[in-house]
Amino acid sequence: MKTFNTILLLFLTSITFAQVGTNGEDRKEEGRNIKAYNLTIEENEITLAGVTANGMTINGGIPGPTLEFNEGDLAIINVTNKMDEETSVHWHGLILPNFYDGVPYLTTPPIKPNTTFQYRIPINQSGTYWYHSHTMLQEQKGVYGSIVIHPKEKTLDYDKDLVIVLSDWTNEKPMNVLRNLKRGNEWYQVKKGTAVPLSRVIKEGALGAQFKFWRDRMEGADIADIYYPAFLANGKKLAEYPEFKTGEKVRLRFINASASSYYWVDFGGGNPMIVASDGVDVIPEYKNRFLFAIAETYDVIVTIPEGTLEITATAQDGSGNTSIHLGSGKLYPATVIDRPDKVAMMKQMAKMDMKMGAPALVGNKNRNTPKALMQKYGMKMNMDMKDGQMNMENEMNMGMKKDATPMNHKMSTMQKDTASFNYDTRKTYFNYDFLKAKENTTFKTDVPVNEILLNLTGNMQRYVWSMNGTPLSETDKIKIKSDEVTRITLNNLTMMHHPMHLHGHYFRVINENGERSPLKHTVNVPPMQKVVIEFYNEEYGDWFFHCHVLYHMMGGMARVFSYDTPRDERMKPYPVQNLIDETDHYYSWGMLRGGSNFNELLLMSSNIRNEFGLRAEFDYNQNAEIEVNYNRYLNDWVRVYAGVNTETSTPNSYNTFNTVGLVGVKYFTPYRFNVDVSMDHQLRPRIRLDRELLIFPRIFLEGEYEYRADFGWVNDLENNKSYQGETQWLIGASYILSRNFSIQGNYNNRYGWGGGLLARF
Repeated sequence: MKTFNTILLLFLTSITFAQVGTNGEDRKEEGRNIKAYNLTIEENEITLAGVTANGMTINGGIPGPTLEFNEGDLAIINVTNKMDEETSVHWHGLILPNFYDGVPYLTTPPIKPNTTFQYRIPINQSGTYWYHSHTMLQEQKGVYGSIVIHPKEKTLDYDKDLVIVLSDWTNEKPMNVLRNLKRGNEWYQVKKGTAVPLSRVIKEGALGAQFKFWRDRMEGADIADIYYPAFLANGKKLAEYPEFKTGEKVRLRFINASASSYYWVDFGGGNPMIVASDGVDVIPEYKNRFLFAIAETYDVIVTIPEGTLEITATAQDGSGNTSIHLGSGKLYPATVIDRPDKVAMMKQMAKMDMKMGAPALVGNKNRNTPKALMQKYGMKMNMDMKDGQMNMENEMNMGMKKDATPMNHKMSTMQKDTASFNYDTRKTYFNYDFLKAKENTTFKTDVPVNEILLNLTGNMQRYVWSMNGTPLSETDKIKIKSDEVTRITLNNLTMMHHPMHLHGHYFRVINENGERSPLKHTVNVPPMQKVVIEFYNEEYGDWFFHCHVLYHMMGGMARVFSYDTPRDERMKPYPVQNLIDETDHYYSWGMLRGGSNFNELLLMSSNIRNEFGLRAEFDYNQNAEIEVNYNRYLNDWVRVYAGVNTETSTPNSYNTFNTVGLVGVKYFTPYRFNVDVSMDHQLRPRIRLDRELLIFPRIFLEGEYEYRADFGWVNDLENNKSYQGETQWLIGASYILSRNFSIQGNYNNRYGWGGGLLARF
């Protein structure tokens, strides 16, 4: 009987995995029907948000064409690069030979300018998938498209198909976006109205909560980083499909191809039924609304009503939306979700027993082990929970249309030791309990299980993202062995959602459905929560694992899982270090203060650990000071530096300068003060302190203080003094006009009152 049960378990498991093609599936090309496509990637001027900007297209469009295959085909895809830079294509969710996975320098050669690369992929699965560039930030510029694979036998009842590719669009160069994030500029939050000034915090009685965030070196609750002027469905703000008729059942193949946007997808009717997730069929689940993570796919069957069915996809932070209209006639409107109340979120989170601010860069790895990070940071107790269940009575208290379909809100095993944020303040309550596999997805019980803890860590101040406090550029590959199960606990210690994607594998997302836990290739890990995934090791080579918020991946939140197999000989000319270096790129920026009392120039160039800086200050009376230094970050908050400082030694004259070498330590303190303590080679100590604060929606208050002492240890002081001190301070305010300009006024005790323009570049 035991033998029979084992055979039955393995048989049922094989049925489920067959839809995605078991990782060890036959990959021979012989005897397959060939389906070929030719794709051309080139730069074009695109107008998607009222401004013509430079984008990248596939066969002339954004998104690229839908690639359709039948299960069992041999896909031959020729990709031609007509740009002046390298490109690549990753086939997201496909189980395929390692060499064709499409991560440049790791698994696949980059596609050089004016060359063509051929991908050859045996299709052993069915469902909805997508493809996109894996080179730098090209995905944000438009290099993505959809894949539809039809099964050998149709098992679902519907009349027509429609692919819906959701995406976000910026008119800026994506590298400039990331540079803006790296410099800590608040412009994007100000532009989309999601910044929380101190005036609002005080007005709504949240000053205590704000101080708790400041104590943990955080400004406030984060939802989304970037301002987008347009959110798109199939490349349009409003996608209309009047050809659908009343009563038709339409299979909507949703793909979230956004660079950094989650969506609340809401249906105006149509009795929406989720039938697949990430290409794999699930037990049908009726849902009028769901949170759609980046890089996931969902298949939803709707019935067209007597009129036009509207579907909205609202950005998670409420900053914009896109709509899809199906059919013609009377409109059945969907809900556009309101903006979350970030002040209420702060107040609620401040009441929780948790420690925020886990480091993106740890100093001592022996002391800051993954387990130690998990114990020190994150949630310490359950909130609003009773017997493992979440109190969701106030789920829809924001005036949104209520989802009338039943939802099971029992806490899953991935959340039992954490507290989800109340839906009426964050609207981000989320787990995967509604996804139930059609068959048993468990693995053989007699294989070793390798347990791995990955804490998801980040630093919004410098925009560094990592796992276990270590970015990709500072870690080794994670070694895994064939014929074992790898079980990963993903513990999110940040305030943001992270969609984690594993290339070349499907994993079980452990939820309340136990042996029917769903198979996915991308999993959302909510803030301050844990998710457990596991997969069977039956591949070869190296496979990328990363956050699919594009800017988080480029900030270092990635790893490589590596089987103990030789590297493909064809990859010899392409060092893996090139891929790693992309996540440790130098970004440079500057600021010029042009004032009526004095002028100031700041220049900075920084990667994850290293920073070069220049600061020059001069007035209109021939007084000047210039300092150049090199900084090395020991961890998130501490950096040591060495540099040279020169300043006029005679007031109101450029004739003589005093030049010194100096060393020092800079520390970003709790409550967000920058402290700089240094000593020059004349043994003169110096301390600097500065802070900036958003007090009204566009108005920043700034303060600086500097004290320098000379004890006469090297210099001979005037009048035989044993001590001489000098103090300089500034207080001012600025009004932010745009990403690059502010007007400002200040008082400096050395230069007096003044005002002028701040320029950021």
